[in-house]
Amino acid sequence: MPASLQPVSPVQLLERRPDMGAKAMARVLGNYLRALRESVGVSPATAAHHIRAHTSKISRMETAHVALKYRDVEDLLTLYGVPERERAEIGVLVQRSAQPDWWQPYGEVVPDWLQQLIGLERDAHVIRTYETQFVPGLLQTPDYARAVVISGHRLAPEHEVEQRVALRRERQRRMNEPGAPVLWAIIDEGVLHRPVGGNDVMREQLIFLIDALRQPGVRLQIASYEASAAATPGAAVTYLRFAQGFLPDVVYLEHMTSAIYLDRLEDLDKYRAALDELSARAATPAASRAMLEDALKRYL
Repeated sequence: MPASLQPVSPVQLLERRPDMGAKAMARVLGNYLRALRESVGVSPATAAHHIRAHTSKISRMETAHVALKYRDVEDLLTLYGVPERERAEIGVLVQRSAQPDWWQPYGEVVPDWLQQLIGLERDAHVIRTYETQFVPGLLQTPDYARAVVISGHRLAPEHEVEQRVALRRERQRRMNEPGAPVLWAIIDEGVLHRPVGGNDVMREQLIFLIDALRQPGVRLQIASYEASAAATPGAAVTYLRFAQGFLPDVVYLEHMTSAIYLDRLEDLDKYRAALDELSARAATPAASRAMLEDALKRYL
């Protein structure tokens, strides 16, 4: 394989990001396997036959939708002509990508479709989010989060509700650690007037958002009714932007019982453009503070 076509080894990325999480590591490895396969002209069918698997498994491995197995990766790297020393180094990373993540003790309150978001958000460079119904989870107070959880899980026992709130708080705590991503949140104006949890809860939540405007790692904008009517992605969206050369960006769209992850360039371009336009039309942070303070008056 010509050196100019050699994909960047994930070992080099790990040197730059030694704290990389398991989910991010799995995606890095998957991207590397796909780049290697394409660089040597091996088809998914040929690769699958080599590891005694169905063609679809190659796609799932390359998109991190299935846990990587050391033997499979070793066999593929051999097929792709990777030197023995590098195969050994990557084998260590494969084992690391299979390690339990911090959120696994929270059990069933972290469904399969949410795991990738939680596993990736701490490794992002910027998290852009637009919310139409509620305050973004990473900016919710405990009481507000509890009210949101109960509204969506009315039959859940109390201990499960508290687990979900605790999980949200832990995600917030990790966003305050050194090296955490910037959170750029756009909140629809209607959220400020939707009395989630009652007056006391909303008062505390709005005060929290006003305080969040002072945090260096948070950019908060309120999208007026006029702004969201003129430019909107159509629904709530979370856009994970990663440092250049680290991972492809990811768009996360959540439904009640599932979620969609998009990483095709054409999809990313459309959502990024929609968020850019909405941000340009939304209130500035200073004007957003005035809107929050005005909304706060109705809950005093």
